[in-house]
Amino acid sequence: MSDSNIATAQKVAGAPTIVVSAKPVVLSAPGRGENLQVRVSAPMTGGDLPVIVFSHGYGWSMNGYAPLADFWAAHGFVVLQPTHLDSRTLGLPAEDPRTPRIWRFRIEDLKRVLDGLDALEGSLPGLSGRLDRGRIAVAGHSWGAQTASTLLGARVLDSDGAPGEDMSDPRVKAGVLLAITGLGDDLTPFAAENLPFLKPSFDNMTPPALIVAGDHDQSALSTRGPDWFTDSYTYSPGRKSLLTLFGAEHSLGGIPGYEVAETTDESPARVALIQQLTSAFLRSALYPEDTGWQAAATALEEVPNPLGKLQSK
Repeated sequence: MSDSNIATAQKVAGAPTIVVSAKPVVLSAPGRGENLQVRVSAPMTGGDLPVIVFSHGYGWSMNGYAPLADFWAAHGFVVLQPTHLDSRTLGLPAEDPRTPRIWRFRIEDLKRVLDGLDALEGSLPGLSGRLDRGRIAVAGHSWGAQTASTLLGARVLDSDGAPGEDMSDPRVKAGVLLAITGLGDDLTPFAAENLPFLKPSFDNMTPPALIVAGDHDQSALSTRGPDWFTDSYTYSPGRKSLLTLFGAEHSLGGIPGYEVAETTDESPARVALIQQLTSAFLRSALYPEDTGWQAAATALEEVPNPLGKLQSK
C-alpha cells in the first residue's frame, strides 16, 4: 500500500482487537435438503456489537472472504457467514431439483440466520448477551450482493416485468453490496435464458447502502460494460453511496481471498480501502452520531493518487 493510502486507512481505523470464530454452527433448515452451516466471528471483547450477515458469491462458502470477515470482526462487528446451496463444498449437481430455486434458498438462508441469532450467539463462548439486535446489516459479493439486496427491498421482476414478491426484512438497517449485478435489460442470451432471477428492480431498495464496483469488471452475463455493476446505486432511492475502484475486476482486488482463482486483480491496497470504507459506512449507517464515514470520504478525496472515487446521494 502506498504511503498516501496508509494515511487514509489510519484516519478511519481504530485499533483492532482479537477475533474468535466458530464453525460450522448448524441451523436446522426443514425443506432445504441440507441444514444450514454458518461461521460466526466476533471480537473477543466489547458489548452491544452490531451484526453483519454476509452472503458469499457463487460457489464459495462460509470459509471464504477472510479479508472482509476478519477485518470487520476485529473492528467491532459480529460477522455471520452462511454456506449457500451453490457452494462447491456441497457439490449439488446441476440436475438437482433445487437448482432453479437456489436464488430463493439463498434469501431464505439469510433470513434463517436472523431467525437463529439465539443459537448463533450461544455457539461462541463468551458471546451471549453481547449482540445489538437493533443494529443489523447485510453484505454480499456478486450473487451474494444480489441476495443481500433483496433484504434491503430490491425485488426480482416476474415474467411480465412487474416487481415480484417483497422479500425485504425490517430487521436489516443497512447494506454493503460488492460487485452487485445490474438490471436485466442487458443480459446476454445465455443469462436471460438460464438466470431469470437476474432481473431486479431497485425501486424499493430504501435503506442506506454502499455499492462497490470495479471499473474493469466486465461480466460475461451482461452486454454492457462495468457500469452495469452501478445500477443499484443509479436506480435506488434513499441514501446511497458508490465506491468505484480504479482498475478493479470482479474480485475487487481480492476480497474472496488472496492466491485463489477468482482473484484476477490482486491488490492488497485496494482490499484495505474496501475494508476501511465499508466498516466506516456501516458504523455511520447503524449509528447516526458516528462521523467516521465523513472522515473516510474526506480522507479519500485528499489522497493525491486515489484508488477510487466516491459518490453519494
